[in-house]
Amino acid sequence: MVFLPDESRSLPPPPLLNKGSVWLGFAGWLSALMDNAFNQRPVLGAGIHRQVLLATLGCFVGYHLVKRAEYMHAKVDRELFEYMKHHPVDFQPPAG
Repeated sequence: MVFLPDESRSLPPPPLLNKGSVWLGFAGWLSALMDNAFNQRPVLGAGIHRQVLLATLGCFVGYHLVKRAEYMHAKVDRELFEYMKHHPVDFQPPAG
């Protein structure tokens, strides 16, 4: 899978309800409500199945985007610590 390489499996998974999944789930639900409003249907009463579907889809996408962001941050941290290990002269504690 190009989105997340196999080495990302060693990281702990993010919580199911994280900032990305909640916000994108809310955005998916609002998009279903706006679709109802634009098509002159009852905003909350029509298309409950679409509201649930788009909110679930938003949560799914948000979860995987947070998972990818955590992988990218861990990758950068690993490369930084590897650089620091190979160049200890550049990272001496301050004298004083």
